[in-house]
Amino acid sequence: MIDMSNAVARELAPTGVLRAAINLANFLLVTGAKENGEPTGVSPDLAASIAKALKVEISYVGFNRPGELADAVVHNTWDIGLIAAEPVRAQHIDFTAAYVEIEATYLVAGDSLIQEIKDVDQAGVRIAVAARSAYDLYLTRHLQHAELVRAEGLDESFDLFVREQLDALAGLKPRLLSDVERIENARILEGRFTAVQQAIGIPSGRPVGFAYLCEYVESAKASGLIAELITRHGVKGLSVAPPE
Repeated sequence: MIDMSNAVARELAPTGVLRAAINLANFLLVTGAKENGEPTGVSPDLAASIAKALKVEISYVGFNRPGELADAVVHNTWDIGLIAAEPVRAQHIDFTAAYVEIEATYLVAGDSLIQEIKDVDQAGVRIAVAARSAYDLYLTRHLQHAELVRAEGLDESFDLFVREQLDALAGLKPRLLSDVERIENARILEGRFTAVQQAIGIPSGRPVGFAYLCEYVESAKASGLIAELITRHGVKGLSVAPPE
């Protein structure tokens, strides 16, 4: 166990409280809230386990969008951030290896000519996507021909897809499994275009704390803690990430 005289605790919780940034929009990792408003789910519980190991209190800093969480790193409002690892975010954030993975794919109309994921990246294809989500950032880097049409949030991207009759809706597969039930004659493409890597981020320049977090994540996967958290919260669509 680590006390505040330790360099790890000083870097991870310099105020004596571990301020954990949580992406409240991720319905797989945040599944509810306590009476006092604190979030519950795999991510909040993992953050709490880190605080317990450090022998410090925890304070949750909630964000409604992942991009807002990433932006806030320069304002010193959080100590660790539970968010998908992406190169564009790594300018100011150091990321551990992933602790869970989430498949991302597309939803299309039932009569669409698009049959496979590789068919999506064509000129003239328009894809609805939640702006600055991990899969938006991935598609921005990798698509060569299709056009991304961004909306501010998951619900908004679904509404955009339906309202504008776009060619595809990009999203996390567990969310798309519920979205497909809301549209007559729609289907989800088999496979995935990426697996979103949910990791723990720390502001850059804290090497001792970062090394500790990297070891903690690997231990949490190997010990079965991550699997137990997934089971505890009854989450479908999450898988424990492989060892680093």
